[in-house]
Amino acid sequence: MFDAKPDGRHILLAGATGLVGTQILKLLLADGGVSQVHVLSRRALDITHPKLRVSVVDFRNLPALDPVDEVYLALATTEKDAGSREAFRAVDFDANLAVAKAGFDAGARRAAAITAIGANARSSSFYLRVKGELEDALGRLGLEALVIARPSLLLGNRDALQQRPRPFERIAEPVMAVLGLILPRRYRSIRDRDVAGALVAALPAARGTQVLFPDDMMRIVNTGR
Repeated sequence: MFDAKPDGRHILLAGATGLVGTQILKLLLADGGVSQVHVLSRRALDITHPKLRVSVVDFRNLPALDPVDEVYLALATTEKDAGSREAFRAVDFDANLAVAKAGFDAGARRAAAITAIGANARSSSFYLRVKGELEDALGRLGLEALVIARPSLLLGNRDALQQRPRPFERIAEPVMAVLGLILPRRYRSIRDRDVAGALVAALPAARGTQVLFPDDMMRIVNTGR
């Protein structure tokens, strides 16, 4: 355990082995203003870094944490991969919220989360309803800043992460590339690294609740604001 908190931001990250979480971890480790990235994971990571600390945990029973400044929530699955709606909710809602609460108890007043475009707690879609319920629950924690990324079709190299292929995404990617010429920017597909880049750039100076759509994220990535 780290008793002292040296200069520089201490970050809590959950979901570091996922599509966007992997990119968030890379950016945070390269950030000169970050002194430690504490990753909570169900399994060990295959990388080492002087700033990186990894705790293998049960998200249903998280330990008390050392002080942190910011929390990044990137835990995500699909109903198919999870095996049931209950198992999906246990990851996308329960685990993310548990990490947020643990981070809040450890002093964090800033958090970033990834949900989905269309997230709404009253949606008829189970997937979007769970995402919306997470947003609402995070909003009730009393955070000074909450940045929510709502990507549309999320692009990235899932094969490199040994994730199951998602046939819909492989079909949708070339379709979206064509439709992207006519679709409003808000609904266009976006790459994992751009979602990560927008969150990492936006959170340190954010105030209140900020919801980022794909066009917002690309603006931040391209201009830094």
